[in-house]
Amino acid sequence: MSTTVPVTTTPVTTTPDGATCAPTPQTHAMGTEAAGQVAGVLKALADPLRLRMLSFLTTSASGEACVCDIATVADVSQPTVSHHLKVLKDVGVLTGERRGTWVYYRVVPGMRAAVTALLEQLAPAAVAAHAGTAPVLTALADVDGQLTRVADDLAPRFPLLDPALVLRTVRDSYTALARGAGVGAHLVVTAERFARQRLTDLERATRTQAGTTDDVPQVLFVCVANAGRSQLAAALLRHHAGDRVIARSAGSTPAGSVHSTVQPLLAALGVDADEVFPKPLTDDAVRAADVVITMGCGDTCPVLPGKRYEDWVVGDPALASAEGAAAIRDDIDARIRALVADLLPDLRTTPVPQP
Repeated sequence: MSTTVPVTTTPVTTTPDGATCAPTPQTHAMGTEAAGQVAGVLKALADPLRLRMLSFLTTSASGEACVCDIATVADVSQPTVSHHLKVLKDVGVLTGERRGTWVYYRVVPGMRAAVTALLEQLAPAAVAAHAGTAPVLTALADVDGQLTRVADDLAPRFPLLDPALVLRTVRDSYTALARGAGVGAHLVVTAERFARQRLTDLERATRTQAGTTDDVPQVLFVCVANAGRSQLAAALLRHHAGDRVIARSAGSTPAGSVHSTVQPLLAALGVDADEVFPKPLTDDAVRAADVVITMGCGDTCPVLPGKRYEDWVVGDPALASAEGAAAIRDDIDARIRALVADLLPDLRTTPVPQP
């Protein structure tokens, strides 16, 4: 008894001259139905006012807002605002709930991560590309030799750490920065700075386990891009507390550079934006911290026992105006002052310099 097995053939394309092209599996492309659904959402989002409304909602302290509040982002009537919100609701981006005479809108939970990626990764990259400022990653010759020399220079500074761990950390730091394609030129130099910070954190964690750590609290600020909010928070903490607190910052998905709107605010605090380049979040940074403050990065930050965690909902200065970025800075500064008062009750804070 024989069994006939159906054979599935892959379509072959024939050129005008009779030659055949190599088959291209259709499964490599997005399905027609899925493409149509995604295109519908993108079409709904392809409006400047709707993007601003979405940004307003995602940075609201409560995660929601009513039509009267959302109308403040543009000089349009409330019916116009309601129309745009309905478009976003119809494609599944927003959900609304009527309370009395007002409808309150928020991002659908399942869309939160996608909306965050749109506003904090795609949007700044698109603006940078339009302005011709997108970073370019350059290749390096004999990079492993350079990294080995960096590790050899760093190892004596960290006597508590195995030289093999130092070399591994240097290589891993370079790879993490290169993978993000955020740092172009001077990648080895930047990787050395990043590795030095990580090794400092590793050594601090080692001393903590041995019971010989100092009493200086370490605070880690984590946001998505590590290109604005977290840098500002760390700079403000250093401004107010000096060397009585160690301030670190990192990002769950680091950007290529510090946002241009934030750079003058950092400069007013005496901080060079190139020195506080965006860095990926690492476990050793969390382990070394006493306080971990997240700023819109969701659940990407590991939760370790014995750490104090806070989540600050503040606006994203990436695409804000100069006035908007200053307002965000002031919001963060008020929170930093409260944190300093809690960590160092005897310390008096000083006014923040204006750019």
